[in-house]
Amino acid sequence: MPTEQQTLAPPARTPRTHPVEALFSHGRLVAIPRKEARREQLLVHLADTLFERQRSYTEREVNEALLTVHEDCSALRRYLVVAGLLVRPRDGSSYRRGR
Repeated sequence: MPTEQQTLAPPARTPRTHPVEALFSHGRLVAIPRKEARREQLLVHLADTLFERQRSYTEREVNEALLTVHEDCSALRRYLVVAGLLVRPRDGSSYRRGR
């Protein structure tokens, strides 16, 4: 027989997570998510899969890597920098993995 405390407790909820792979079709990003949390999930995935941690990249190399998944490489590059996933010096001469 359940105790009073057990009957009053709400059921445990597991957070709904959507795999980042759902944003892709045939290896290409369908659209850049508008929701910040979903976009962050995508950006972390892109940083992890496209860029090595201890390597420096030129802007051209960053663009070429991002073009493999979406045509708007400049928007993705900007989002990655704003999120701190790619960092660059003020002169924009190179990019490195951030956090």
